[in-house]
Amino acid sequence: MGSPRNTSVVVVDDDNLMREMLKAILRSEDYSVVGEASNGEDAVALCARLKPKLVLLDIQMPKMDGLQALEAIRQAQPEIKIIMVSAEATMDKVTEAIKKGAAGFVVKPFNAARVLDKVLECITGKA
Repeated sequence: MGSPRNTSVVVVDDDNLMREMLKAILRSEDYSVVGEASNGEDAVALCARLKPKLVLLDIQMPKMDGLQALEAIRQAQPEIKIIMVSAEATMDKVTEAIKKGAAGFVVKPFNAARVLDKVLECITGKA
């Protein structure tokens, strides 16, 4: 897939502060944040338009939650890798996300190193 750096990423979270934190973490390692959304519906539309390599997707969101958005994005574009980001990391949620095609899971509150490790794992195919 080429260098992991400059990988196009979309960040989706209904919390503006979380989006800003994730974007800053990603940009610190030269990932290219090409878009952001605050709900699942916008995320699906954005992914259809931008075709990113990777999506960081929150679970709890208005309009369409992250698990529904995950399914919709994977159905339309199975090549997009999706990492779920959630404070609600119950075994049920993690299992459901993986079954629906998530490539990984990051638990809030997250630290930069953990996010970057998971992103690198995901895009290099080591997840």
